[in-house]
Parts: sequence; C-alpha cells; structure tokens
Amino acid sequence: MAWFTSEFETFFSELKENNNKEWFAENKPRYEKHVKKPFELFIGDMILRMQAYDPQCQIQPKDAIFRIYRDVRFSKDKTPYKTQVSAIVGKGGRKEMALSGMYLEMGHQHLRIYGGVYQPDKDQLQAIRQEILYNQSDFEKLIAEKKFKKSFGEIRGEKNKRLPTEFAEIQDQQPLIANKQFYYFSELDPSLITSEKLIDAFYELFEVSAPVRKFLRAPLED
Repeated sequence: MAWFTSEFETFFSELKENNNKEWFAENKPRYEKHVKKPFELFIGDMILRMQAYDPQCQIQPKDAIFRIYRDVRFSKDKTPYKTQVSAIVGKGGRKEMALSGMYLEMGHQHLRIYGGVYQPDKDQLQAIRQEILYNQSDFEKLIAEKKFKKSFGEIRGEKNKRLPTEFAEIQDQQPLIANKQFYYFSELDPSLITSEKLIDAFYELFEVSAPVRKFLRAPLED
C-alpha cells in the first residue's frame, strides 16, 4: 500500500500558487490529512529500514522531519511555506548535516535524494581533504564508478578560493579538494511518490552511493 495519494502533489501544486498564510490556514486540514500525517508514517518506515544499515539510527520521525515553515528573516523571498516536505533519515536526524544517512525532498513533480557531507565543521573539512589527499586514486575511482555517475552525476559543493599548500598542490589534478561541501543528489521519477515502491527506490540509490558515502564518512568517525 502506498503512503501518499495524488492529493499530496495537488496540495503542493496549489500551494505554489497560493503561498500565503490565509490560504494555508484555510487548507490546513488538507495539509494534515494528505501531507503531514502520511509523511510522518513514511519517514517512520524509512527509519526502520535504515536501522538495518545503521543500528544507531534510533530516532523518531519528529527528529528527522523539517518544518514546512520557512525562515524568512534573512531572505528576500518572504513566502512563508516550503513547497516540499523534507527529512534527514540517519542517526542524528535533521540536526546532523554531515550526513550519515540520507536527505530527501518531496513535492509537486519533485522527488530527490541527497547524500554526502553538507555542512562539515572546520575539523571535519580538514579530515575529509586529508582523506582525499592521501587516497586520491581510490577517491577518483569511486566517484567515476558507472552506477554512481549514472545515478548522481558528480560531487557538488561550494569551493574555497584559497587552500593550504598541502591541498593546493593537487587542486589541478583533483578540483574537489577545494570543496567546502561534498554532497550529491539524484532526481527520481515523481510518479514514485504515489507508489508502494517508493522506499525501495530510495534505498536502491542509498546502496549505490554506499562506497562514496563510506569514503567521505570514514575520516569523521575515527
């Protein structure tokens, strides 16, 4: 049985055209019934599946799910609501931006899975760069692997303009050494949102990314 009906996407399609507090208040019962509650059940099942990969993933859906309300304090875009739901399924939930699990987004004609390390702190960034420096050949083989390339394309992230000498020496050979983030994502067919195969589709991609994920996480877990 699928977690979501077509009403899930219909809600977000209409929200894009009516992103204001008055419309949302009027349609909140729809949001609760067709979006919030099904998404909580779905994330609960995602967490149970994740526990087979990481027994330390002992979180609840509320620990994983991001609020639909946007933080507009420092944004030029003052629309109050996100036009998708999102969550981090991993042992730290939404508070762990250096991902051990996966980040996913779902909305109208929008279905994505993200992985990697999104917001490493200074020490974590240093450790990842050292891992790439010392194991450059292994890293390049992993990110060039056919299934990874087909599913995720490339490693993404903002870059530092200047690097310590030890890393700058290989920047021409491996530009990713300059990254401040090391993440990747895949677009899935939005028709999967209303399919009972949705979780399987996410975890198939999670397994494809496992070698790259393990490489990036290894220096952070010592």
